[in-house]
Amino acid sequence: MNIASPRPLAALNYLYLLLMLLVIAAILTAATAMQYIGGELPCPLCLLQRVGLFGVCFGIIATFRFGEQGRNTGLSLLFAIFLLVVSVRQSLLDIYPRPGHAYIGSAVFGIHMPVWCVLIALSLLIAYAIKLALLDLREARAFTLAEFPTLARAARAVTAYVVLLCTINLVSVIVQCGFDACHTTGYRLLQSAH
Repeated sequence: MNIASPRPLAALNYLYLLLMLLVIAAILTAATAMQYIGGELPCPLCLLQRVGLFGVCFGIIATFRFGEQGRNTGLSLLFAIFLLVVSVRQSLLDIYPRPGHAYIGSAVFGIHMPVWCVLIALSLLIAYAIKLALLDLREARAFTLAEFPTLARAARAVTAYVVLLCTINLVSVIVQCGFDACHTTGYRLLQSAH
């Protein structure tokens, strides 16, 4: 079988997106674990960075569900740019430690989450550029994920996990912030119950 034929390229495209989704899910899992296990409340800008990551995920999930369409890729790219803008802003705000403006949370391998998110956003933009340059062939768009049962099962499992993570984060934000501006000093709704 010729590797340039549309079917293998379509399968490779869906596998590529699945791997991207797995990596983002791992990043979001680590952030959530640091929040719940490490007791590190995310700041408002950190929460916006999670929104950016979830937005990229939902663009990928839309591709799994509705097939390869420009709007799904566009959605992921817009959220990757949003992630980049928010993380650069926070990195620039916190780059010089001063009272009330130091990096929030622990460093992972010596790098704090806002700086990681700059690297993650740039990696996502590069990953999409590679995908569009190498795998986005018109003929391959005719194949849906359903035509690759093993990939489809894996995509459903990872999608369900991302939706669960998103739900956990949404409930956490409501508990932390209530329906007002977010703060990093504690869980507002839990404090008001005491």
